[in-house]
Amino acid sequence: MLNRDCLARRRAANALVRLHGRKRGNTTLCARCGAPILSRSQANGRVAPRSESFAMDAVHSMLVIYALTGFCVGALVGMTGVGGGSLMTPLLVLLFGIHPVAAVGTDLLYAAVTKGVGTLVHGYTHTVDWRVVRRLAAGSVPAAMLTLVVLSLFDLSSPGAARLTSRALGAALLVTALALVFRASLLAYFRTHFPDLRPRRTGALTVVTGGILGVLVSISSVGAGALGVTALIILYPQLPTVRLVGSDIAHAVPLTLIAGIGHWILGSIDTVVLGSLLTGSIPGIVVGSWMTIHVPDRLLRLALAAVLFIVGGRLVI
Repeated sequence: MLNRDCLARRRAANALVRLHGRKRGNTTLCARCGAPILSRSQANGRVAPRSESFAMDAVHSMLVIYALTGFCVGALVGMTGVGGGSLMTPLLVLLFGIHPVAAVGTDLLYAAVTKGVGTLVHGYTHTVDWRVVRRLAAGSVPAAMLTLVVLSLFDLSSPGAARLTSRALGAALLVTALALVFRASLLAYFRTHFPDLRPRRTGALTVVTGGILGVLVSISSVGAGALGVTALIILYPQLPTVRLVGSDIAHAVPLTLIAGIGHWILGSIDTVVLGSLLTGSIPGIVVGSWMTIHVPDRLLRLALAAVLFIVGGRLVI
């Protein structure tokens, strides 16, 4: 039996509920629309709806996948000097569905930072020939700048640009795969027909090689690794392979940095993806650079060539 004071308090409480909302369990519902009315503390600390929580989980999962991808590709680049553009760019296009032009630009900056760390490791182990690096850069840096100027004249976000970039990327991958598979045959051919190159001619051919790589890398982000190393083996057969790999990685730093900055200016960079890739690639290339002498080079090259043939054919068709 309620006394008069209790009845008065209940009537006042019911009036407040009619004015502000109605109760369902411990939650107050709006009298007009039925939506939950949260207190300030509940609003500040509330749990996200299931759809928002699922979306955030998906985003976090993708960032982890990007980081793992960056680690694997970075380790491969550290071990062989090959795989930065030839693997990362097609992965971004085919696996993650990124626009081809944005994938090229993102991969260029990814390669600049990743190979910059790799250069520090190779420099510490004295496996970089800076004379070769200077010659390559003398041709690649101006060629990259000129290519970027030409690219700025076109609408890179158009479907036509996407198709053209995909096919150029696929063609570069197929050429890279052929260079990996037939590297020994190419070396034997050039040693037979050009047994001794004069130092001046070697220097000029190195600059020309750098120019060709500058154009290819600026358009497709592919070529600095496999094609660069193959060309250096032909031009400098007296140098150890590990030194050529280190020199090729060091040369790729200024080339990919300038080309990447150019694509950034043109607006074809995905900074979120770039940050996630670098999270994994930096430790990856450190590990790969230290493992250079422990992994069979031929096995890696053949496995990479098989992947490049499949991916290159997929992009060209």
